[in-house]
Amino acid sequence: MAKNKPTKAVTSQLYTDAFFSKGHWLLKIWQSLIAILGWLAAILPMLCTILSLLHSINPKIPGLWHYHEGIFEIKFIGILLLFMFVLASLFAVTMTIIQNRKRDRVVEQWPTFNPINQNKRTKLLAKFMDDRFGSTDFRENVRDYHVKPEQNLDTDTFQKLYEEHDINDLDS
Repeated sequence: MAKNKPTKAVTSQLYTDAFFSKGHWLLKIWQSLIAILGWLAAILPMLCTILSLLHSINPKIPGLWHYHEGIFEIKFIGILLLFMFVLASLFAVTMTIIQNRKRDRVVEQWPTFNPINQNKRTKLLAKFMDDRFGSTDFRENVRDYHVKPEQNLDTDTFQKLYEEHDINDLDS
């Protein structure tokens, strides 16, 4: 049974990694060793610190160092982290309350436009485009369309059209 090979266009958009392809055993071994060493470099200092802190509480737990200054520093950093966590939580809760109140006041209000006029504008624009550029089917299915100079729109064409039909929501 023949496998379907992806086309060149498809393969040019795919990301490939030699680690996950067949073969490349030296690369896999090397990258795995580097990853394991990286994890050990992150975990071992934390493990030593935690064991030494627990040793200061319970002497039966083996600790790697017994310096009073180190234990004091760890407890001090723990207090600082707890304080920062409380401040961050307070900030997050406060901002959530503020955003919820703002959403209730601004976002969930009645629309700032008149929905009835919006429907009239949609129909008026559809008729205007049909008259100016041809039917919707023609416009959507034609491959090339050249706009004649007299068909170009002025900057305020739609605004004037709305004012003529009295469906402008921007009355001043």
